Amino acid sequence: MTRHAWLTVARREIITKLTDRAFIVGTLALIGILAAALGVQAYVGSRASEYAVVTSSAAAERMADAVKVAAEGADDKTTVTLATAPDDAAATQRVRDGDADVWIREGTDGWVLTGKEEVPGDLERVATSAIRDATLSENASAAGTSVEALARGSEVTTAVLDGDADKAFIAQAVGFALAMLFYLASFTFGLALANSVVEEKASRIVEIITTKIPVRQLLTGKVAGNLALAFAQMAIFVAVGLVGLSFTEYDRFLPAVSGAVGWFVAFFVVGFGLLACLWAVAGALASRTEDVQSTSTPLTMLTMAVFFAALLAEGSLKVVLSFVPPFSAVLMPIRVLEGSAPWWQALLALGLLVAAAAGVVAVASRLYQRSLLQTQGKLSLRQAWSTPE
Repeated sequence: MTRHAWLTVARREIITKLTDRAFIVGTLALIGILAAALGVQAYVGSRASEYAVVTSSAAAERMADAVKVAAEGADDKTTVTLATAPDDAAATQRVRDGDADVWIREGTDGWVLTGKEEVPGDLERVATSAIRDATLSENASAAGTSVEALARGSEVTTAVLDGDADKAFIAQAVGFALAMLFYLASFTFGLALANSVVEEKASRIVEIITTKIPVRQLLTGKVAGNLALAFAQMAIFVAVGLVGLSFTEYDRFLPAVSGAVGWFVAFFVVGFGLLACLWAVAGALASRTEDVQSTSTPLTMLTMAVFFAALLAEGSLKVVLSFVPPFSAVLMPIRVLEGSAPWWQALLALGLLVAAAAGVVAVASRLYQRSLLQTQGKLSLRQAWSTPE
């Protein structure tokens, strides 16, 4: 019976949290924000663009045809409708009335795109390129040469060392999301765990509880309960994110992202368990709720360090920290996502994290057990370590 008492403690932690309105509302709000952000991305990526272009001369008509071909060829969701006005005044009036988005006309030295308040950026970029190419072609023909000959050797392309630009963007965005999830879970559930411990200690309820079950079982149950809650919340966020990603233009990266998320789940469970034990110790060292802020300060700084390292660490520092617990809980999955870490490095980092977690659990168990029933005031780590059982 006593051997499985931790299950009762874990169940109590879960039920207490699930009946907390603030927790439920906060979780639903974060899900809503994530879903909305992905929904906007999906909407923007799938939205069709329609532009109306008016001209008032034969030369402008030919140029508008080139713009139409270029715009619709570059994006199958773009449609350009052409119209002809009898003169410049009529073309201007169409733009003023909103019947046309852009008036294409010849200027004193080139071509002019005129809009009512602004020229749509996408159309401006395509039109600029199309008009330049068409003009170069005409000039080259007049000079007895070709555009290809004039432009030979002037092409500029871009490349990245690791994958393409879209993959780099997805790796950065998902990496930030994973780091944020780990930070929020560690800080939110960890602080709640510390406060729960000190509240039971301050009210002397813990003295009654420990007469029925061992202190180690109490610690195990509290960590397990909060780990289950944090994991469930994280799994919901990740599921919403992956489903949302499938509706965006980046859906081709789902296999790579899913593989990295699998590693993140494994690292999350071990890393959160490590930090949760330390948060429980922070609560046990305090005698009042007010003391938790000071007893948990080193842990708060460590959690923030992990988060900022995931955002800012680069190069060799990033590689080294991806093997150092608890930084590896976030950095190694990010490196897997970026494609810079093979599976054996991830497995090695996970093994080191498990070993570190085992050591932390042993130390935290002693500190928790020897400080939990001390109610005379806030304890230091040295005092807790040397206090007899």
